Amino acid sequence: MTANANAARRRRYVLAGVVAALGVATGAILLEVLGTILFALTVAYVLLPVQKWLVRRGLSEWTGAVAATLIGFAGAIAVFSPIVLTLYVRTEEVIALVEDVPPEIPVAAFDVTYTIDVGEVQTLAVNFLRDVAVSIASSLPVLAIKFALFVILLFALLYKGDAAGRAAVAPVPHEYRDVVYALAARARETLYAIYVLQLATSVASLLIGYPLFWLLGYDMAFTLALFAAILQFVPIIGPSLLVAPIALYHVAAGELAAAALVGVLGIGLVAWFPDVAVRPRLARRSAGLPGSLYFVGFTGGLFTLGAIGIVVGPLIVAVFVEAVDLLADEVNGDATFDDLAAADPDAPAEPAEAEPGGSSDD
Repeated sequence: MTANANAARRRRYVLAGVVAALGVATGAILLEVLGTILFALTVAYVLLPVQKWLVRRGLSEWTGAVAATLIGFAGAIAVFSPIVLTLYVRTEEVIALVEDVPPEIPVAAFDVTYTIDVGEVQTLAVNFLRDVAVSIASSLPVLAIKFALFVILLFALLYKGDAAGRAAVAPVPHEYRDVVYALAARARETLYAIYVLQLATSVASLLIGYPLFWLLGYDMAFTLALFAAILQFVPIIGPSLLVAPIALYHVAAGELAAAALVGVLGIGLVAWFPDVAVRPRLARRSAGLPGSLYFVGFTGGLFTLGAIGIVVGPLIVAVFVEAVDLLADEVNGDATFDDLAAADPDAPAEPAEAEPGGSSDD
């Protein structure tokens, strides 16, 4: 019986190795659409609870998967269509706005005038915007195909998500499956934080930014508000990357009152207020990843993987942090506080237990 069990275990490991090798080969072949596949995987992971909730409400597995797919489809359209249309249709207006910035900005301080040369940065920005417009125009057919692939793959993952999850966990020995489940839980919380928290704060920035920029008299109020919403996905600094250049533009033009107005209201209402008003209400199910680590994952993923790195970078960092926590718990699990205090006479007193309901969310 033991020999048969060992043989079955070896067979399972061999099959897992074959699947891993074929997965690497498949990834190499599908490299051009790998970002689309990863995006579909992460969105499906977030929408699986929605599909299960719909099934519990009486829908069939297939109908629930279709409904959840439509939710993902509508969300993707709502997020990406304004971005594509803005960059494609209004690029010339944005370029004209950048070209209106004076090539040299005088700054006076302590009776000394300094001149900041922004001509080179201005040229780089204009060239970048033109390249983006041309790239989007030439990539529209490819983007349509990738979007169709995203929808089809999203439905397949939602419809057979449980079977795929069981197949992925099956080769893992039972004594290690708690590690897999812990990493999966951290991944789900991180994706919730990225897709739900960040998207909610982005929508809030858009809804606040549009009337604000319109009341301040900007011709491209919606475009500016949309850029502010997109920049909410950039951790820590976020929409400040938009508000600060606008304020500097007014300073360069000698409009100090306008600079102060857009700087204070833009930072306060567009950048800061959504984090205060929206994030705490939705942060209950988030991973609580510190902002510094989120920023590292965001920037590293963006520069390494491109647009999909905005999601994959923080996800990998969060899973790595969870693995480190699991290792620390495993190593120190048998050492009680009293044992540590006995080994170190200078150790601080045992901390009091936190009050029920207390939490610390970054």
